[in-house]
Amino acid sequence: MSYTVAVIGTGAEPENPGRDGYAMAYHHAAGYEKHDDCSLVACADIVRENAEAFADEFGLDEAQIFESYETMLDEVEPDIVSICVPPALHERITVDCIRSGVVDAIHAEKPMADTYGGAKLMTQEASRHGVQLTINHQRRFSDAVRTAKELLDDGEIGDLQRVEFSAPVGIFDYGSHSLDLCNYFNDETPAEWVLGQIHYDEENILFGTHNENQAIVHWEYENGVHGIAASDSTGTGGPADAFRCHNRLVGTEGTIEVGPEAEDGEDLPPLRIRRAGGEWETIETEDGLHGWEFIDRAIAENVRCLETGETPELGAENALNATELIFAVWESARRRGRVDLPLDIDDNPLAAMIESGELTPQPAGDD
Repeated sequence: MSYTVAVIGTGAEPENPGRDGYAMAYHHAAGYEKHDDCSLVACADIVRENAEAFADEFGLDEAQIFESYETMLDEVEPDIVSICVPPALHERITVDCIRSGVVDAIHAEKPMADTYGGAKLMTQEASRHGVQLTINHQRRFSDAVRTAKELLDDGEIGDLQRVEFSAPVGIFDYGSHSLDLCNYFNDETPAEWVLGQIHYDEENILFGTHNENQAIVHWEYENGVHGIAASDSTGTGGPADAFRCHNRLVGTEGTIEVGPEAEDGEDLPPLRIRRAGGEWETIETEDGLHGWEFIDRAIAENVRCLETGETPELGAENALNATELIFAVWESARRRGRVDLPLDIDDNPLAAMIESGELTPQPAGDD
């Protein structure tokens, strides 16, 4: 079966991608180009020069370039849409695409939405209209991550007791991947409660959305597995330094580390295991934790699921579980106490605390 594909939000040319871009649309498009069943047929961006540069890169002609995604949907009627706009626009554009009655599948960038209510609405509408909605938590497709899950499932460290991670940047942005991986390792089990605290006195804005400077988080899943994590965007040696590992799995009979960080600066393998009473053992993997090829793998799996009718691993329901944890951290900080789940809010607690004056982060670089 063949599918036509369109990209919404091309962004600027990826010559110098940085924290406010990463040229994700280009990586999505490259993933579709590598798939025999997909043909890129259109792109849309409110900045026409950006759309034209994208079209030139991928061989689209003038008639396939749009400034309005609504017009693109009407005229092109793509089967699959990739949404690579900032998080604040995810809800509106995703819901518009779903309700258009045109698309069969949507692959959107993470984080899922800039409010919890928006993420819930996206998930609800996709289910209601029978549209496959996936969120680009592509790190699940790292061989280091997949191998760690295989070791865990094979009982190499006994029963899982705790998942841990440290995240740069913030719980919302980078932590979106990290929390998603925690849920992946724990078989998508829902969480019961979250207890979190944050520090935010200097603006840390990514893709138009606030991220705290530092956070410390504890949560528990329904199966009794605990989670402990920290974020630190300051680079000054905050709580994340206590973990020094991208993801850690602690079991009754050992520990698995994905992306360990050595204190003395030496290179460590992407994956290692320490069984009870033993030393650290390196586990050979094809790759580490960061690679654009993970997006290719994610897109290939999404297309396979669209063809077979299977529920995709990156589906909205799994992404919503991670998103609930993100906003529960900030809600716990707002309430100054534990938050029991399911989360009963619709807003963005961090943004609300800033708007109310409860938090007053200063512009970055100000004394």
